[in-house]
Amino acid sequence: MSTPLHRRPPLEVRERATCMCGNGGRCSSSAPGHALHLIQERLAAATPAGWSDAFVTAADPVAGDLVVRTLDGTTHTLWNGSGAALEAAIGSPVALHLDYAVLAVGRTRFNVAVV
Repeated sequence: MSTPLHRRPPLEVRERATCMCGNGGRCSSSAPGHALHLIQERLAAATPAGWSDAFVTAADPVAGDLVVRTLDGTTHTLWNGSGAALEAAIGSPVALHLDYAVLAVGRTRFNVAVV
């Protein structure tokens, strides 16, 4: 006689995960606008045709908001919680990869949320 299989029910998640960048710590989420994921960075680097040169027209380091204008005149409003607005002052040249939501400020890359 075989014994019946007893399936364990999945455990309920009782606490919601929170990103540490809201508390001033290192960002622990790879959601849009948070930490840049390695795969996201590699995909953006592997598709150079997706980059657009732009200039920062507005930056709010407290809120993390950035407004960039590409060379063809298109304006993009972006948000980043890991310091992109601190690195990119108004008038700074940047590069934006919209396909993978990556903002390049010099050699530094940021994951951005397009607002």
